[in-house]
Amino acid sequence: MKKKVTNGLNVFAFLLPALLLFVGVLIAPIILSGYYSFFDWNGFGAKTFIGISNYKELFTSNAIGFLKALRNSLLLAFLSVFIQLPMSLGLALILGRNIKGERGFLSVYFMPVLISTVVIGQLWLKIYNPSYGILNVTLTKLGLESLTRTWLGTKETALWACFVPTLWQYVGYHMLLLYAGVKSVSPELREAAKIDGATNGQINRYIVIPGIKPIIRVSVIFAITGSLKSFDLIYVLTNGGPLHATEVPSTLMINMLFLRNRYGMGSTIAVMLIILCFAFALLINKIFKEDK
Repeated sequence: MKKKVTNGLNVFAFLLPALLLFVGVLIAPIILSGYYSFFDWNGFGAKTFIGISNYKELFTSNAIGFLKALRNSLLLAFLSVFIQLPMSLGLALILGRNIKGERGFLSVYFMPVLISTVVIGQLWLKIYNPSYGILNVTLTKLGLESLTRTWLGTKETALWACFVPTLWQYVGYHMLLLYAGVKSVSPELREAAKIDGATNGQINRYIVIPGIKPIIRVSVIFAITGSLKSFDLIYVLTNGGPLHATEVPSTLMINMLFLRNRYGMGSTIAVMLIILCFAFALLINKIFKEDK
């Protein structure tokens, strides 16, 4: 009995630093955000308790613009799931067939993930520049000058222009996750299917994709929650403009906290982001839940 208690204390002692870090970095800020969301507070003076008024204002006030910001994030999530993930899956299925130069392709596709998002934002600012950006210059050289735009300065194109760098940056990330799943599928199953006359497309459809369903579920969760939390790339490219066309909850939250000094409202947005991320994660897990 004494030995069990000693072992338990040793385990607790080793886990304590990680537990304190987890509580201090993740749990405590969530609790504080939930607490501040019930107050009208400018971050410096006295706090005024207003109950759920911030939550009501968040969903009813056009001046806040939360619903529009949320709609933009959901559009990014939709594009990520139905454009980015199929591209990643396609690349993973191709590279998982032991093609020549497989490792080199993996490195090239994954490289954007390693680059700082701020650097990527600055790079795409140059690409989208209406005067000397490579996109408009190329269109002009091809005789398609009518298609040139101020890509980040036009309401109709700004959000789509923000999605393209996101696609470029993270397609390799999801590809690597899915590639690991593809490589874990038993080679014996592939060989048996080939002997039975199955094509590569049929093998992928009936053997590989069902076998990596848990990895696909994780990628979908990452894609959707990542879109809901998107901030840095949009902040660098447009800062939520023009005319809030690319506003997302995270940029709106920063605006409330540091520009309008509405710490209560900013905390409310943070709480709603947490709730939405958890809700979508649970929903996706339920959708992908295997029948028993």
